[in-house]
Amino acid sequence: MDVVEFRPEPSQYAWTFGGAAPTHRIKPGTVLQLWTEDAFSGRLRRPTDRPSEVLDITEVNPQTGPFHVEGAEPGDTLALHVVDLVPARDWGASTTIPFFGALTGTDRTALLQEPLPELTWIYQLDRDRGTVLFEAHRSDFRAELPIAPMLGTVGVAPAGREVRSSLVPDKFGGNMDTPELRAGTTVYLGVNVEGALFSVGDGHYRQGEGESCGTAVEGAMDATLIVELIKGGHNGIWAPEWPRLEHDDDYVVVGSARPLEDAWRASQVGMIAWLGELFGLDRLHAYQLLTQVSASPIANVVDVNYSAVTKVAKQFLPAADAYGGMHRYLREQAAAL
Repeated sequence: MDVVEFRPEPSQYAWTFGGAAPTHRIKPGTVLQLWTEDAFSGRLRRPTDRPSEVLDITEVNPQTGPFHVEGAEPGDTLALHVVDLVPARDWGASTTIPFFGALTGTDRTALLQEPLPELTWIYQLDRDRGTVLFEAHRSDFRAELPIAPMLGTVGVAPAGREVRSSLVPDKFGGNMDTPELRAGTTVYLGVNVEGALFSVGDGHYRQGEGESCGTAVEGAMDATLIVELIKGGHNGIWAPEWPRLEHDDDYVVVGSARPLEDAWRASQVGMIAWLGELFGLDRLHAYQLLTQVSASPIANVVDVNYSAVTKVAKQFLPAADAYGGMHRYLREQAAAL
């Protein structure tokens, strides 16, 4: 396997999906060993830092990439397997940002109330214990929380020459912020442009479902990925409309829209389509099965679009090989690294 190591300089970050020149051309089967900056571009470092004073809104959610995958064409499916995610710093940051988050007024939920106060929390990482430390500002309360590293943002260039901010989730992936995107996960994304042009970033050391205040324990990350390509029409299956994730134990679809119920609907319809492909079910039979076996965790309700997840445990289903057993194959490749 080809191995590419890349630690971007700040001038090399991508801030959009689409509209950015690739940093590398790679072949399917390549292993990527990447470093990603945190969502704040490393600018929040102390509890006294205020987002309105230190953040540049045009430089939030920096991406590592994009990568041009040789042979990728519209209609193909990009398969990205997350081999490992390791915090690259011994601290992470979270904060409240004016008019940003699920429980405050925003520019789209316009209210007369003042913005929430700006507070920043710095979480110290204990690598031996595998925890981050929450410390309250206004009391002596402290809590050790287990780390659960994830990538908040993985996406390809959108269709139709669109250029979308790295803060946005949609059909192309993007800033989905689901804890389901962890080590051991294979992500399936429909290719919209030649080369796919995918990028990754926005490492979280941990995050609750829904990411209520809009920021997780944001941190720089060392990420190892394997890149594969599934040509359009393989076994009669074309690219998925919405991002799909596969674990050893689950199938997952992420839908993104606004309002939240439309994001949920997109993920549900996406899973119905996947169940149909896997087991030859028509839509109504897949709908009925889904009703009895699915879980619906919320990914986030804080972005330009919201993201919702539909998740089905494999234990409820007959054995199947999604995309010809691609996830199992990539797990085997990862074990050999």
